[in-house]
Amino acid sequence: MFRTFTLALILSTVLPCIAQDAAVKKVGPRYTSPTSGPEMYQAYCASCHGQAGKGDGPVVAALKGTVPDLTTLAKRNGGVFPAKKVGEFIRGVAVAAAHGNLDMPVWGPIFHSVSNREAALVNMRVVNLTKHLESMQVK
Repeated sequence: MFRTFTLALILSTVLPCIAQDAAVKKVGPRYTSPTSGPEMYQAYCASCHGQAGKGDGPVVAALKGTVPDLTTLAKRNGGVFPAKKVGEFIRGVAVAAAHGNLDMPVWGPIFHSVSNREAALVNMRVVNLTKHLESMQVK
């Protein structure tokens, strides 16, 4: 009886510590400056969309669908960069087939996480990333 109690006491003390230690070691999204559109693009977008935004990132081969060329957004929108729509995609408000559905948006939750849920910082990230994408448009 004493051994069972001792074992239960040890396990009830040690296991939560192990679980907590494992939780601490989880790796979250990489922090980027909310003021740097280029830095955020490289950290969050380039793996799929490529360094220059042409849709030729290193993970494209592993994806089921095609990755759009982000440098032609304005061209595909009658020569006008669709800043509002781009911001909605980044936030996860609009749905892109490759990014899943509204139940699982991609960057909105990540930006909330790396911005400590501060709405002003999240908005700054979206605006600056959108401006960077606009600067990448083909002339």
